[in-house]
Amino acid sequence: MTVDSADELEGLRRAGAVAAETLREVAEAVRPGITTRELDDIGRDIFRKHGARSAPRVFRDFPGTLCISLNDEAVHGVPSLRPIFPGDLVKIDVTPILDGYVADCATTVVVGGTNHRLADCATRALRDGIAAARANARTRDIGRAIERVVKRDGFKVLPEVGGHGVGHTMHEAPHVPNWDDPRATDALHDGLVLAIEPIIAVSDAWLVEDDDGWTLRTAHGSLAAHVEHTVVVTDGEPIVLTAA
Repeated sequence: MTVDSADELEGLRRAGAVAAETLREVAEAVRPGITTRELDDIGRDIFRKHGARSAPRVFRDFPGTLCISLNDEAVHGVPSLRPIFPGDLVKIDVTPILDGYVADCATTVVVGGTNHRLADCATRALRDGIAAARANARTRDIGRAIERVVKRDGFKVLPEVGGHGVGHTMHEAPHVPNWDDPRATDALHDGLVLAIEPIIAVSDAWLVEDDDGWTLRTAHGSLAAHVEHTVVVTDGEPIVLTAA
């Protein structure tokens, strides 16, 4: 989507605010013993309060409100009765649709343990990726900025997944890689709406799909982290729609 009016930007800001509130409250509720379904119920109730719907459910018939992935699950985890344990990496991916506008954001919560470095790396990679999202840059520039941080910390990008356009639907053009992909030559322009989302792992891995038809996990059990914001590209600093 490209923002063409103040009304469109305001609609995206409202959707982004719902996404940010939901992500914050669900993340704060993470604790040992709570199930991913209980976390999903919290997200569902916040959506309902604001009149929002789950974009994954609307567009893809996803069996939940939020995607919640644990440990070696990288993305698209299905909420269930699984309890969370100390040391788990909990990835929460929130995508509301409100009044026809979609926003997308995610975070990784570390439940104690020693895996803070992976989540911290993903957060810093997201920051640098957002900073690279300026008019007249290329999608490759975002990927290069993300990969630079990840490599420096000794972690690995999962190249099969990446960011994307967003705004009217859940996944729009262009694809935004998390690595320096020479094929990623799409030019960024003022008003372009992007979901930038580093998805990284401790070691080299490819992704495999679980029997549920949704969850993507690393093939050899490598821990994964996922963070995300929705931004509007400008000639200067991008507008982060899903900031708290």
